[in-house]
Amino acid sequence: MAKILVMSLGGSLIAPDNLDLNFLKKFRRLMLDYVKKGNRVILVCGGGNTSRNYQKTAKIINPKISSTDLDWIGIAATKINAELVSGIFGQKAMESILGDPSKPVKTTRPIIVGAGFKPGSSSDKDAVLAAKTFGAKTVINLSNITYVYDKDPKKFKDAKPQEKMNWPAFLKVVGTKWIPGAHVPFDPVASRLAKKWQMKLVVMKGSDLVNLKRFLSTKTFRGTVIS
Repeated sequence: MAKILVMSLGGSLIAPDNLDLNFLKKFRRLMLDYVKKGNRVILVCGGGNTSRNYQKTAKIINPKISSTDLDWIGIAATKINAELVSGIFGQKAMESILGDPSKPVKTTRPIIVGAGFKPGSSSDKDAVLAAKTFGAKTVINLSNITYVYDKDPKKFKDAKPQEKMNWPAFLKVVGTKWIPGAHVPFDPVASRLAKKWQMKLVVMKGSDLVNLKRFLSTKTFRGTVIS
């Protein structure tokens, strides 16, 4: 049965420092194989280190810069990443980058690429909004961690990786407030929305494409499922 899949594609996967050509080539091949089976994919790109580097520079020069202005800088970084990702899929991707993720679009192409939309949250929220708009009940967050821990492993030596979590436990980990450029498993604003709409969130290490392929094939995979 054909599926529509929504992925929040971390910018640190697209360009950890420089553009990751090897990852992008393999990711492209995997997504094309997936849509060849009749499935559709919505890829919402994050800003990653590109965003953080620009935001850091802005804060050094103007320590009083507002969170809104920092978010606009981050959104610009997500858009350049999205244009790249859309471009590598050519005619398989929708003709333009998804603008407002809360509004449906008409396209016969199987891949839709989106970016950040408005200040006040990260592109994770846009992935959740897109999932609601296009009728997907699951959002996959491709990040730089294999599992979500029950508490910050950098602060607590007894932190344990979790294969399954409920939303209240997950919200304790990510907090309630969005901070531009924050390192969290998933945006707190997006998390609250996903909980409200009774969605499932899957967090996994995006660079492990063998593991992602196992997930796409409904096989056992490594990652944390929040529901």
